[in-house]
Amino acid sequence: MLRRPASSRIRDRTPARHNSGVNSPSYIGRFAPSPTGPLHQGSLAAAVASYLDARAAGGQWRVRMEDLDRPRCEPGAADIILQQLDDYGLHWDGDVLVQSQRDGAYAAALNTLQARGAVYPCACTRSQLADAPRNHEGEIIYPGTCRKGVPDGLLARAWRVRVPDVSTRFLDRIHGDVQQNLAREVGDFVVKRADGLFAYQLAVAVDDAFQGITHIVRGADLLWNTPRQIHLQMLLGLPTPTYAHVPLITNAAGQKLSKQTRAPALPAHRRGAELTQALAFLGHPPPAKLAGAEPAELLAWASAHWKIERVSTRPAVARFASATENALTPDP
Repeated sequence: MLRRPASSRIRDRTPARHNSGVNSPSYIGRFAPSPTGPLHQGSLAAAVASYLDARAAGGQWRVRMEDLDRPRCEPGAADIILQQLDDYGLHWDGDVLVQSQRDGAYAAALNTLQARGAVYPCACTRSQLADAPRNHEGEIIYPGTCRKGVPDGLLARAWRVRVPDVSTRFLDRIHGDVQQNLAREVGDFVVKRADGLFAYQLAVAVDDAFQGITHIVRGADLLWNTPRQIHLQMLLGLPTPTYAHVPLITNAAGQKLSKQTRAPALPAHRRGAELTQALAFLGHPPPAKLAGAEPAELLAWASAHWKIERVSTRPAVARFASATENALTPDP
C-alpha cells in the first residue's frame, strides 16, 4: 500500500480569463474535472485549493476537461462546470484542454512506449481476472498473464505497461514521503483499454507535460494513482510535477461526494457561504469581517493568506443542514 514514513462551446468560452500582471512560468497549476455532472462541495474544495496555490505563487491556473470515458460523461456537463467556476470567481488562464480531442497525442505516446518495449498487448477479460488478488483500493493486482505473450487462441484487447518490482517514491506537500511498489500493489496497468479508449493514467501524464504543469493540487482519492503517472513520465521522458493531495469531503456514510453518491450540485445562490465552507475545510477560515462577502473578496483574501501547510490530511463530512446553510465537519 502507499506508505508515508512518519466541446466546441468549451472552446468558445476559453479565452485567457485572468490577468494578475504576474508572469510566473515557474508555477503552472491546473484543475481537471470529469464532466460526469456539475461541481459539488467536494470538487469545489479541490478547485479552490489548486486555484489558491497557483495564485498565491503568482502563477497560472489552467482547466482541463477529463472526458476520456465518453460513456460516463453527461451532455452539457462541461459547460455547466465552466459556468460554475466563473460564478464562484475561479477564473482560469488560457484555453480549456479537452481530452476527447487529443487521441492523436495519446496514440503517439503509446507508439513511443511500444517502440521501447515498455508495453505489451493483453487479452485478459474482467471475468478471467475475477480471482486475481486485489489491493486495498479494491483494484485487481494484475498477475502477469500476458506479460510473456498473448496465450494461443486469445485476441489481444488492451495494452499494459510493464512495471518494475521497486518502489516509486515522491514527496507530497500535504502527506509527506509516499512510496508504492507498483509490481506488488498494482501490477502491469492498462494504458489503452479493450474498448479502444486510452486510459486515464496515460492521458494525464501526456497532458500535464503538454500544458507545462509544474504543480498539481488535487483530491486525495488520486494519491494512489500518482506512482503510475510518475512511472509513465519516466518512461516517456516527461517532467514530474510537484504534488499535493487535499483531503476529501464525504457524505455521512464516509463515501466521497460524487454523482454516484448523489452529491448535490453547488447552489446558484449562497456562493460566498459555499466558498467560506470550502476555505474552512482547507484550514483557512475567513475572518468574521468577511461574513457575507462575495467570492471575489473571499478569494482575494485567501490568495494573500494561503499556506498549504494548514491543509489537514483528515477528510470532512458534508452536512446539508438546510436550504440556507451547509456545514463541514472534520471526520473524527
